Amino acid sequence: MEDPVKHTLKRQLRRLTTERPYQIVAASAAALALATTTGALLAGTDDAPAAGKHTATTVAEMRSGTVTSGSDALVIPPSASTSPTAAAPTTSAASPAAKAKAKSNPDLTRKPQPPKPPATKVLDYDYQAQITYYNCGPAATRNALSATGIDRTQDELGAELGTTEMGTNSAEDTTRVLNAEVKGSPYKTRMFPTAPSRTQIDRLQADVVAAITDHRGVVANIVGDATDTDGNWHSYGGGHYIAVVGYKDSGRTVRIADSANAADPAYWISTIDLANWITSRGYSA
Repeated sequence: MEDPVKHTLKRQLRRLTTERPYQIVAASAAALALATTTGALLAGTDDAPAAGKHTATTVAEMRSGTVTSGSDALVIPPSASTSPTAAAPTTSAASPAAKAKAKSNPDLTRKPQPPKPPATKVLDYDYQAQITYYNCGPAATRNALSATGIDRTQDELGAELGTTEMGTNSAEDTTRVLNAEVKGSPYKTRMFPTAPSRTQIDRLQADVVAAITDHRGVVANIVGDATDTDGNWHSYGGGHYIAVVGYKDSGRTVRIADSANAADPAYWISTIDLANWITSRGYSA
């Protein structure tokens, strides 16, 4: 026959399984104490636990779900409501796997770069020779604008530029009019008061490539002499305006649309020679 004390203990434990953990711990401790005491009374004083061998149940043991009596331990698993896994999941900006992948492949986080300009590009423009000997400013501005799809007459542009029989004042005027015609006002004036430095020549090359890539012609105010890549000589002692409508060799050589002579409307010239041709003047790009 089952021991009455053990039978009572089992029934009490079954009843308490639905209670909170600390209640189970307290009840278990009481039941164990009762069983020990009762067992000792039934078995006699010789079977009672030795003094000091029984360790009292502490609050920390009750909270932790572990009760110790002598050398025996009763461990009560925490309820679902107190389980650490029941806590709300935390999120992070990126999982360790995603961070590792981004670190191993920098292209995933690198900003997209604009496409590299082509090594050679010539605009589709509508050439027109100047209609008067002093109309090079309006003609060059018109030829440059035609590449952008803007159609203006030399007379219209001459009025905007303030062109007279003395010509057009400076590259500041061509920049102003080009920006009035082209959306976004993308043009800037660069002046070469003296012979250009290496930095200024590089700036001219970059400006030409950027403008042509953007489908915009460049207007340059030049003076003096220059020789094109075919060995032909071009001389404008009193000053002149030309349009730059293309480049090759990544901008080291540029294509000139020259309104002075319809028989020689375009030619190639090195960017270094063009920069020196602009000395004491400026350009719009």
